[in-house]
Amino acid sequence: MKFLTKHLRTWEGPLTSDLVQHPGEFGLGNIPRQLTPDATTTIVCGFCSTGCGLKVHLKDGEAINLSAETDYPVNLGMACPKGWEALTPLRSPDRAISPLLKNPATGLQEAVNWDQAIDVFCSRFQSILTQHGPESVAWLGTGQMPCEELAFLGALGKFGMGLIHGDGNTRQCMATATTAYKESFGFDAPPFTYSDFEESDVLVFIGANPCIAHPIMWQRVMSNSHQPEIIVLDPRATETAMAATQHLALQPKSDLTLLYGIAQILVSKNWVDLDYIQKHTTNYSAFTEFLQGFDTQMVAAATGLTIATIEHCAETIGKGQRVSLWWTMGVNQSHEATRTAQAIINIALMTGNMGRPGTGANSITGQCNAMGSRLFSNTTNMLGGHEFLNPVHRQKVASVLNIQDASIPNKNSLPYHQILAGIEAGRIKGLWIVATNTAHSWINQNWARATLAKLDFLVVQDMYGNTETARTADLVLPAAGWGEKEGTLINSERRFGLMKKVSRAPGLALSDFNIFRLIAQRWGCGEMFQKWTSPEAVFQILKELSRDQPCDISGIRDYQMIDDCGGIQWPFTKGEEDLPAVQRRLFEDGKYYHSDGRARFIFESTRAVAEPVAAEFPLVLLTGRGTSAQWHTQTRTGKSDILRKLYPANVYVEVSPADAARLKIEANTQIIVRSRRGKISATAFITSTMRAGQVFIPMHYPELNQLTFPAFDPYSHQPSYKYCAVTLEPATRSSWKKKPPQQN
Repeated sequence: MKFLTKHLRTWEGPLTSDLVQHPGEFGLGNIPRQLTPDATTTIVCGFCSTGCGLKVHLKDGEAINLSAETDYPVNLGMACPKGWEALTPLRSPDRAISPLLKNPATGLQEAVNWDQAIDVFCSRFQSILTQHGPESVAWLGTGQMPCEELAFLGALGKFGMGLIHGDGNTRQCMATATTAYKESFGFDAPPFTYSDFEESDVLVFIGANPCIAHPIMWQRVMSNSHQPEIIVLDPRATETAMAATQHLALQPKSDLTLLYGIAQILVSKNWVDLDYIQKHTTNYSAFTEFLQGFDTQMVAAATGLTIATIEHCAETIGKGQRVSLWWTMGVNQSHEATRTAQAIINIALMTGNMGRPGTGANSITGQCNAMGSRLFSNTTNMLGGHEFLNPVHRQKVASVLNIQDASIPNKNSLPYHQILAGIEAGRIKGLWIVATNTAHSWINQNWARATLAKLDFLVVQDMYGNTETARTADLVLPAAGWGEKEGTLINSERRFGLMKKVSRAPGLALSDFNIFRLIAQRWGCGEMFQKWTSPEAVFQILKELSRDQPCDISGIRDYQMIDDCGGIQWPFTKGEEDLPAVQRRLFEDGKYYHSDGRARFIFESTRAVAEPVAAEFPLVLLTGRGTSAQWHTQTRTGKSDILRKLYPANVYVEVSPADAARLKIEANTQIIVRSRRGKISATAFITSTMRAGQVFIPMHYPELNQLTFPAFDPYSHQPSYKYCAVTLEPATRSSWKKKPPQQN
């Protein structure tokens, strides 16, 4: 442990006196100084992108319970089941508490100390790089880490270790929104604030089920006093669709056609804001010409909707005074996702529903810090939303970080799926996976697992050593989780909130931040990060990197200011004298981030799905959130006895009554769901929320991605999880009467 203690003693942040008290993560020194050890403190939730404030109750300086923070401007005293149970996963008995190194003789993972773990990490990866070059090692990160850790990982990987390729699981949820906003607005800039949920007279949800996926946002909708029209575009009768005033149950993946059809009606009826279009947009004339190919009769045939339904929806939007359009994974995870997102943006632009209360083309983010990942992970963008291909941007970042320009790659990273393809082809030999679970969550799972097995060296850095991915790793690095470290998270409305350390990490587990510090020292690039002494020190660096960018946060003084203000939305620039308003939206002045200050209408012909139904596989498999108690691969929510009681332990498939009758499927019996890539056993749940020809399986179950088809949007490179062709078959055993085992 000499190396560990030697370098941790160089810590210059506020926890200095605690560093050597605990061999895992060093004490609880970041509880706000004005609080007593038995007080409370507000911390931002680490599950979804809503960014709720949770009041953590402390005893002897450590968290013992929590409640929803009534004064926090995001959730106003509300919390979903995951938030209420946020502390429970930290106390799980199967936390990773020591580095684990695979014994090559036995194939078993064995506990080692941090000295040996960091030695092996550096020596193995350096050997691969020496032999095969800078593109032979890559990393995959996450939108679950705070901005400061994301930046450290990205800067260490690209500037310190000399890697070219690094991406993250934000590719699975928000890459489409990023790409669409960049192309349409000139920067990745979600324009809204949560008060827009309450101020619209028309809300349109496309491929979004906030009742389940973002329940606190839905509570904000329910607080709307304008008796709004709520329009839902979704093949399923989701919980949100059931609460809507209009549900357009369109055919799966016909949403782009429908949106173009709605836009064509808006033009033909003159339900557009020509003054706004003329002053603030470009390419509208070409867009209207393009729309002539989407007459309502054709759109009705393609979507399975009636002409009257489509026209009523368009009229509601066209005559609305404050129309907000919201989308999430049903749009983002598609083979033509970027153009679909831009079709939503086009409708907001052409109707002048931008920059005013209750308006906007609004992408709801997925993970707690997916927005931070988009701006500061140094993967698809350079730090602060800069571009690797722009020499001026490279010079600016190099100057702020006091590094050589040559340390910054002048090419973009491969996206996630191309990194995996590089592994399959033998070009990438080493992979570092941080706080994500590729072996569960990646599309076409059997292929993904076989691909990971081809690596010469796989490192997994996670809270748990028993995830599907960690179990296959050559080296596991035990990491602290939410509530065991500090940093900032950026929620869907661009609000910086604080993650605080209110609990000790178990055993030898360290924060990701300090793991990166150890690696930097042993790798030989520690001097490059000599100012990266604490998360708050890195936050000050991120402020400088953001200066003069659309996401400029140079006016945020420090963590205490964020805490005092209940979070701060970007941009908040140097020189803004007043404390930030609780709610801040973008584009109130009609100025966008392109050089001409205008937004762009972007459009393209629709494309057929990559894997249509056929005689052998006649059903469309849809996927999505199962319940508000489940989160992603259930790595954390699966540790809560309470949360596990709120959803079925084993995988189930929702089947329409018509298909159940046709296939002679009885409720609650085991059936086989088969695609061209695999088959799984699932419990049949017969429900009228499903239409004939479609089935649904929640995304959280590990079996699901054995079925999914690896189609990708050509612009965002985001996987299309929401559509593949399957068939249902009888199981080898009949009904399943026993209570299923609880899932870890």
